[in-house]
Amino acid sequence: MVFSQFTSMLALIRKRCDALGVRYSVLTGETKDRRSAIEGFQNGATDLFLISLKAGGVGLNLTAADTVIIFDPWWNPAVEEQAIDRAHRIGQDKPVFVYRLVATGTIEEKMDELKARKRALADSIFDSEGRIGAALTEEDVQALFSD
Repeated sequence: MVFSQFTSMLALIRKRCDALGVRYSVLTGETKDRRSAIEGFQNGATDLFLISLKAGGVGLNLTAADTVIIFDPWWNPAVEEQAIDRAHRIGQDKPVFVYRLVATGTIEEKMDELKARKRALADSIFDSEGRIGAALTEEDVQALFSD
């Protein structure tokens, strides 16, 4: 599965797939027959599933996938995680590999670094059950609400 936030990028990938003879399904907001696109991929009629992040973020159970590629990162890591979760579903019986494509020296690289820092901060504040952890003291919380 290849996810992109830009349908124009998916169109470019489609052209390359056509040139290489790669069989693919497409799911974007413009897809008229969503069910056929999903079934084609799930049943092996296509080898690749090109999906826009918006259209593919919810309502998919794609256990035929063993690789997820986030072609271009999104500002909100939860959106990417939802996309990745489409392959990590009930009935999945194989390992799933996830790749995020990020070019060096780009704004996407900076976005990725920022997301990692935010994730580390959230992980340090909350424990595994979502309770406030030891990294955040009562004084820290009071400082948030003081003048």
